[in-house]
Amino acid sequence: MRIISGTARGTKLYTLEGLDTRPTLDRVKEALFNIIFDKIQEAKVLDLFSGSGAIGLEFASRGAKEVYLCDNSKSACEIIKKNIQKTHLENKTILYNLDFKEVLKENKDLIFDIIYLDPPYKTDYIKIAINEIIKNNMINENTLIIAETDELEKLLMQIKNIEEIKLESERKYGRVHILFLKKISRKEE
Repeated sequence: MRIISGTARGTKLYTLEGLDTRPTLDRVKEALFNIIFDKIQEAKVLDLFSGSGAIGLEFASRGAKEVYLCDNSKSACEIIKKNIQKTHLENKTILYNLDFKEVLKENKDLIFDIIYLDPPYKTDYIKIAINEIIKNNMINENTLIIAETDELEKLLMQIKNIEEIKLESERKYGRVHILFLKKISRKEE
């Protein structure tokens, strides 16, 4: 696993051992960042289930202003710290070793430009996170929420029941689906 582009381009990242985390494949990461490249500069980004930190650090490397990384696992956060140091992106990153709901509560006064959600599969964490994000007013009509899942139908049903969110587009890479979501504007209601 490595940083694909930007100031830390080519930096090989430390990874987590075991089956608890599932890194986003480089080809998926590259496709994702090719789609959203024009939204990254000076963005405030939240990577809520960071794992090794690869996605959040890719945002920072590519010019995001601030990247908030969060993982509940102490070992994941130790890897993220090492990766932050290795990429020299300390001045752009804020790391939380907390449950995602605590991070959302602690940062409820912030509005993010991009929120990346890649929780452990077979959970309802995306739905829970989006509901908390909306409740805490952490997004506006320009915020892009990106969700990664291998349970497309389940997630689409959950999103359908969240009135404030709409699906902008969806991409499939093998068994992985990337969904791009936006807040529904008042004009669309």
